[in-house]
Amino acid sequence: MLVKALVHIIATAAALVVMTRMVPGISVEGWYSALIVAVVWGLLGVTIRPILGLLTLPINIITFGLFSFVLNALLFWFVASIIQGFDVAGFVPALIASAILALVSYAVGMLF
Repeated sequence: MLVKALVHIIATAAALVVMTRMVPGISVEGWYSALIVAVVWGLLGVTIRPILGLLTLPINIITFGLFSFVLNALLFWFVASIIQGFDVAGFVPALIASAILALVSYAVGMLF
């Protein structure tokens, strides 16, 4: 369990560092900031995202689940607003980055 969490954090941090080169509008100062972002992203995913998912369930049903992408992007943008050394220039880069992080999380999950 602990190994899985550590692999998730490291994979998320690595994806963030790679995204700074691929997605314009996202910047991370270094590995330390990327690791902090990965930990906060994981904590938000465990605590806040399920509550917001439940509150936005009617919108999610109407949009056939596509509102989940918007919710993830808004949470990603929120993480950028509270962590120094991590900046997201707008909603579109946050949407792209949250989709990439979802793919990374899915790939790590398939390994375990």
